Amino acid sequence: MKSFNVPVHYRSPLVSAIKTKRKSEDKLKKDFTPTHLNIGSLEVILARHFGFCYGVENAIEIAFRAIDENPDKRIFLLSEMIHNPNVNADLVSRGVRFIMDTAGRMLMNWDDLTSEDIVIIPAFGTTVEMEALLRNKGIEPTTYETTCPFVEKVWNRAEKIGKDGYSIIVHGKPKHEETRATFSHSNVHTPTVVVKDMKEAEELALYITGEKGPEAFYTRFKGQYSEGFDVKNDLQKIGVVNQTTMLASETQSIADFLKKVILKHYQTEAGNETERFAETRDTLCYATNDNQSAVQGMLETDADFALVIGGYNSSNTSHLVELCEEKLPTYFIKDEYCLINDKLISHYDWRQHTEEMTTNFIPAKETIKVMITSGASCPDALVERMIERLAELTNNKDAMLTLQQEWQ
Repeated sequence: MKSFNVPVHYRSPLVSAIKTKRKSEDKLKKDFTPTHLNIGSLEVILARHFGFCYGVENAIEIAFRAIDENPDKRIFLLSEMIHNPNVNADLVSRGVRFIMDTAGRMLMNWDDLTSEDIVIIPAFGTTVEMEALLRNKGIEPTTYETTCPFVEKVWNRAEKIGKDGYSIIVHGKPKHEETRATFSHSNVHTPTVVVKDMKEAEELALYITGEKGPEAFYTRFKGQYSEGFDVKNDLQKIGVVNQTTMLASETQSIADFLKKVILKHYQTEAGNETERFAETRDTLCYATNDNQSAVQGMLETDADFALVIGGYNSSNTSHLVELCEEKLPTYFIKDEYCLINDKLISHYDWRQHTEEMTTNFIPAKETIKVMITSGASCPDALVERMIERLAELTNNKDAMLTLQQEWQ
């Protein structure tokens, strides 16, 4: 796989050495067991896969290249390039300005943009409508477009099956930038509707079978369906694609469920499934799959608690938290400063969207076992700093130095 020119301060000598060793031992990526790091009385159980993915490194390389190549021009990001506060702060410190926030609200006057400005498209991509607006300004959106290739793969798959006569069901968070972009690109080719979870998929099924009338659909799914969507006609042939950072298992469960519903309703014979349902398994993101599988592999061992590192608005990170929470106390943190001291941790409740404080998060035990993973937009350097902070709080600084020297 291609290597990218990413700023060195995002790299970690320790984590890079660990990942290189694991990769050499498992070239086909079939081993999802974690790496165990013994640091004095601290044991860190590190997920097999975590951190920057292909799409994120690609985006970072393009964004920093845009800055280097245009020293005398104003440079804007359409919105957060990735959901990581450290990376976005780095770009701001280099003079980059944001046009919108992650919800699509303008942070500046659109009329202030000129054809001389540089606009970077974020890794989540953007809508067809926004691309048109930029071109009307004389700004070519593809010049410094950082859209993840795997997001584009979803768009291409949606276009293909849309042209084959299927409507698209997008599994994603309706307000997320990537979902908005995928919805827009799909809608150009075919009727499209967004479902955020299995509950909404089950509700949608009632309109496929006719158990609920069309009028209720337009109220229940307001803002989640394309203009002119015809409930009676547009749910007769469907395919499911996803926001690439959702739980892969949930996307597949939704697809399997809707496939079963539509085939049963139309009494489709075995072997003729594609008359009603388009297979779209290949839209699942490899990094999302790998990171989630690595967490499941990590959870097969025991630990006192888990730390999941990433931006608080990161969808893929929140799903790693969700998986860990099923087994043990889990803290969603953005950086090492969240570990305030050996008694107090600041962390994020992704369900309530609030920051919380928990006391006595490190148990009073002779040996402390901590699971660690991070989201796809989290730098490896941050993971190493987190391990250093844990070693400091558990009185294992010398053992940490020894470990770092051993992995050099």
